[in-house]
Amino acid sequence: VIIGGGDTGTDCVGTSLRHNCRSVTQLEIMPQPPRERAADNPWPEWPKIYRMDYGQEEAAARFGDDPRVYTTTATKFEGDSEGNVTGIHTVRVEWQRNEKGQFIPQPVAGTEKVIPTQLVLLAMGFLGPEQPLLDDLGLEKDARSNIKAEHGQFATSLPKVFAAGDCRRGQSLVVWAINEGRGAARECDRFLMGATDLP
Repeated sequence: VIIGGGDTGTDCVGTSLRHNCRSVTQLEIMPQPPRERAADNPWPEWPKIYRMDYGQEEAAARFGDDPRVYTTTATKFEGDSEGNVTGIHTVRVEWQRNEKGQFIPQPVAGTEKVIPTQLVLLAMGFLGPEQPLLDDLGLEKDARSNIKAEHGQFATSLPKVFAAGDCRRGQSLVVWAINEGRGAARECDRFLMGATDLP
């Protein structure tokens, strides 16, 4: 069972298939996208429509269907006396607005289910860097709770502290983390040496 429906979740599906899993289920807390563009998603915006990526296509070819189960979240794991996972408790959710107007998932009574499983892979969405560390350091944050540091500079509001990757730009792909890590290394070198030869 894979918890999470993004790119990492897709990679987990593909990897599970390559390791000859007997079944694969991917829990996605978000609703299934529509088959066609919604009125509030016109061209030239990226089409927010239902599609299968390579992992789901391979799972469907092998097991007969898209492995994703939408608007569902995990609530608890079961295990044996050896510490091995044996099952995962799930519940369907509905997205409702809270008192602040934010959409949050609410469990739907009577939809609880237990899925037998031998392996759980966590591929859940990134909600920002660990806030206590940022608060302890007194780092300035952007509107999304990431560390505020301009791309190309990587310097934070705290002298001698640099930030790059997901903690600066928000969730993204590992290639961006690599690129930003190289950029931050270059700027650290420039800060320490006064100049840099790093690309």
